[in-house]
Amino acid sequence: QRKLAAQYPVILGGAALTRAYVEQDLHEIYEGEVRYARDAFEGLRLMDALIAVKRGVPGAVLPELKQRRVAKRAATAVLEVEEPEGSVRSDVAIDNRVPEPPFWGTRVIKGIGLKDYASWLDEGALFKGQWGLKQARAGGPTYEELVETEGRPRLRGWLEKLHTDNLLEAAVVYGYFPCVSKGDDLILLNEDGSERTRFTFPRQRRGRRLCLADYFRPEESGERDVVGLQVVTVGSRIGEATAELFAADAYRDYLELHGLSVQLAEALAEYWHARVRAELGFASEDPDDVEDMFALKYRGARFSLGYGACPNLEDRAKIADLLQPERIGVHLSEEFQLHPEQSTDAIVIHHPEAKYFNAR
Repeated sequence: QRKLAAQYPVILGGAALTRAYVEQDLHEIYEGEVRYARDAFEGLRLMDALIAVKRGVPGAVLPELKQRRVAKRAATAVLEVEEPEGSVRSDVAIDNRVPEPPFWGTRVIKGIGLKDYASWLDEGALFKGQWGLKQARAGGPTYEELVETEGRPRLRGWLEKLHTDNLLEAAVVYGYFPCVSKGDDLILLNEDGSERTRFTFPRQRRGRRLCLADYFRPEESGERDVVGLQVVTVGSRIGEATAELFAADAYRDYLELHGLSVQLAEALAEYWHARVRAELGFASEDPDDVEDMFALKYRGARFSLGYGACPNLEDRAKIADLLQPERIGVHLSEEFQLHPEQSTDAIVIHHPEAKYFNAR
């Protein structure tokens, strides 16, 4: 196949890519440098190496390209599996107890203190995923030692700065809505039982054929179910602070504060999901160990738009219409992105069997 002309070096990353795919398959069709970065810190190291090579710094080299352990096999014909006719519901139970929410409609909560949701901060996701802490070489400091000497001290410093500079504006808008399911659709209802809006979710084409709609009472049961919706934000000030660091070329501080802001928004979302479980009456089923909480060993699940089970970002417009998140300073762009960036939305499902899955 034709090679693409090279003008700039390319660094790629993300959950949908692998190092071998980037540095072998994509490298083959681009005349310039194509490299994979596991995280932003590796990306910065690659940029330093690229600049050093360009400037002719003695000894400057790029790391070796990733080689496949197993060579690519020639493409083979794949037989299409005949799909069952219609929307075949999965085996998810429909006799679980439907909880009674404390209210119907929406509520706005502002002024949530950092101390309320800080315990929900996943240090592993922050230190490993966002900050890139890892043992650099054999015989060097272990990850656990790096957490104690670098991770937690820097985290305490950032949290103190966020508090002192008043950079956090944590707020939530959430609500409970009566609903039923019909095929692949989740239908939210008005008080008189008429349809208010509906979400159509993808269904697995094989295996259990799971679909988010299956976690709610089917319309033909004659019962109403309840679905929770929430939007949380830690505000715009922390995003403005990270932008200032980026403009000042303070890249390490920028990456650390940006990563922390993302994880704080996630911590706030988990904190409020726990509040929802308490309001629905089954918080007693939560595990005692916070690590088990991070491993999602509680009842139900919180599904954010854009992921495998609910990939349609346009559905954010429906959530925004129901919750009106502008009341907490969150707005939806024309590309269906939430602003400020440090904000998340979710469909909260109470069903005991609800766990994350990919519908593709």
